[in-house]
Amino acid sequence: MSQTSGQSGFAIPRSVAVIMDGNGRWAKGKGLERIRGHERGVEAVRTVATECARLGVEALTLYAFSEENWKRPRHEILLLMRLLRQFLTAERPTLVQNDIRLLHSGRRDRLDADVLATLDETMALTAGHRGMKLVLAISYGGRQEIADAARAIARDVAAGRLAPEAVDEAAVASRLYLPDVPDPDLLIRTAGEMRVSNFLLWQISYAEIHVSPVCWPDFRTEHLHDAFRDYGRRTRKFGQVVG
Repeated sequence: MSQTSGQSGFAIPRSVAVIMDGNGRWAKGKGLERIRGHERGVEAVRTVATECARLGVEALTLYAFSEENWKRPRHEILLLMRLLRQFLTAERPTLVQNDIRLLHSGRRDRLDADVLATLDETMALTAGHRGMKLVLAISYGGRQEIADAARAIARDVAAGRLAPEAVDEAAVASRLYLPDVPDPDLLIRTAGEMRVSNFLLWQISYAEIHVSPVCWPDFRTEHLHDAFRDYGRRTRKFGQVVG
């Protein structure tokens, strides 16, 4: 359930998801290499995660690297993975100070051993934290997640652990990558793009969507608050007739 603050129209979602778009566009506009946009985007991650934790958001899911991103040039992938390792190490004090628990969503088998090791170390360090869950969607795809859940169901049916007639929405949801993380109430996409890009396709079924024209490297607290005010003005119907 969302929290409402004293500010007019300002509501704090229980769960927020962000498609962090515009890093390359930001860099190109300044005559810089694409990786510089990703580097600057780390500042936005720190700002948004810290503010969400302060406001009492329960879960924040960030689309960090999609399954489709593996199709990018090899040198860019290597730079992105190096930046990810640096982030996972450098931001540990921020995670500790804000009682944030780090989680990963995605296919682990495509990640290099050194990236996995750093990711697992940081998750282990924060495993006891009771504050906000920060989910990094890395090597993640919504269709792939649903396919993986279907594969798990098929194995359980074949083994006799699950009856075919017992396969329902709950059975699928329980086999998603992070079934204990609440579905997003609010999906934010930056850089003005109007698509969901294979992100949390199951989980965002009834999420409110806020599109910001700001490229991710320039996204700051005031833009997050704009999204929360926009969210606070919505009437959530969940397919029902309201009023």
